[in-house]
Amino acid sequence: MTQQDKSNYFKGLLILIGKDKKISDSEKNNFRKLSKVLGFNKEFCDNAISELLDNEYIIETPPQFSNSEIAKAFIIDGMKIAFADKELHIFELNWLKSVAEKNSLDKEWCIKRFSDNQSGSIDLIKFEIEKLLQVEKE
Repeated sequence: MTQQDKSNYFKGLLILIGKDKKISDSEKNNFRKLSKVLGFNKEFCDNAISELLDNEYIIETPPQFSNSEIAKAFIIDGMKIAFADKELHIFELNWLKSVAEKNSLDKEWCIKRFSDNQSGSIDLIKFEIEKLLQVEKE
């Protein structure tokens, strides 16, 4: 996973948690955990969160990842973080759809992941990107 992919992952999820114009404590906590996995420090992460809703200059272009496995991990992790407040808002869902389209992910795959999330069969303990990064190290 390139540094650009990590940066896009971070920024894309940051945009996602701000889509509904409110950031719950559970969204913040999950975002912090995931940011640490990506190698970003807590202070940088907290600054990004605190400035998010007031920053009118954030460009909300969906991130493009270097491969589809990273994009798929982003969609799954995005659903986990967005659903941390027990609600997946239409703005959050539309953002995830736009990321999926930009990365040419199969629509059926995306629908299946959304269904898995709704039914509670997605692993909430470990982020998908952790699994990918662990495989890279091996």
